[in-house]
Amino acid sequence: MDLKPIKAREGDFIETNEGLIFDVKGLVHPPNRIIAYLRYIEDPLGDRSRGSRRYRKIYSLSDRESVLKSKHPHYIYYDNVFGEWLQGVPDRLVAEHYKPSEKTLNLLNKQTSSEVEASAAKFVEEIHDYTGVPLRSLGISGSILVGLWTPESDIDIIVYGRRNSLSVYEGLKVLLRNRGRGFSPYNRYDLIRLYEFRSKDTRMPFDKFCGVERRKASQGKFLGRDFFVRFILDWDEVGERYGDRIYRSAGYARIKARIYDDSDSIFTPCVYRVSEVKVIKGECNPNLLREIVSFRGRFSCQAKENEEIIAQGKVEMVIEQNGEEYCRMVLGAKPSDFMVVEDNL
Repeated sequence: MDLKPIKAREGDFIETNEGLIFDVKGLVHPPNRIIAYLRYIEDPLGDRSRGSRRYRKIYSLSDRESVLKSKHPHYIYYDNVFGEWLQGVPDRLVAEHYKPSEKTLNLLNKQTSSEVEASAAKFVEEIHDYTGVPLRSLGISGSILVGLWTPESDIDIIVYGRRNSLSVYEGLKVLLRNRGRGFSPYNRYDLIRLYEFRSKDTRMPFDKFCGVERRKASQGKFLGRDFFVRFILDWDEVGERYGDRIYRSAGYARIKARIYDDSDSIFTPCVYRVSEVKVIKGECNPNLLREIVSFRGRFSCQAKENEEIIAQGKVEMVIEQNGEEYCRMVLGAKPSDFMVVEDNL
């Protein structure tokens, strides 16, 4: 009996028949498999619980890969389209598909909830009231989505659709600046704490990190709790299907460039279209490099139109169906990947 393909996207979570919990990456997936990365595993000594089972959260990409390679290698596969080894869950092994938009409606209709869940629901209500974005376009993701939060858990929010995302981002700018409705921006202590967490997986000098992070409206505090908002294109806005393009590794480089189009910079995956590319070191054809992309939310809102940046990451050749070729830089696979605005250097 053929299974109906599972339509999953960034922000969703997948639980397998073996009890592993993965977070979905990107918007383009192969037939009968979901590209997703291990996030929670059962562990009798874990600090999270759901019913009678205890779980442990796995943070770094290297640790996620190490656990799968040693115990569950069938979740690592070579993808012929993306040209690399990826983590992915076959549809036939999916036991539960968690959707952020459904979690939002569930919590808003819930009679009793924890302080963590109540804060997330209140966040959604405040954004809905302030921006007018429909509740169906607002999702709650992360540990709350899968019922594995702790009292210290942050609030992970998803906004679906380009227009909705722009409305929420502009709204957050005002709310954070005015400290209204329970919102407040990160202070220096918060940035130090965020830096200590992220530098384990993305290395960058602290002053450069602060220069980029302090101006982002996608993160901050709500009622004293950390929040992060991920902006996702809606299904009818995704212009690529699996196999439309072929990707092949073409080296690793550090470049200097100018951002000429940041219209997709707030989204996950994010895209920065670049010009005036100069190679500082490594392998890269500057005449072919068109864009910098990342599938990690931490690289969204990293630079703005007309800003000069320095970035370091994997270089890929992109091959269109008509044979046209160009290059892109992908950030986030290695701790050495980064992008900073030149003024912050």
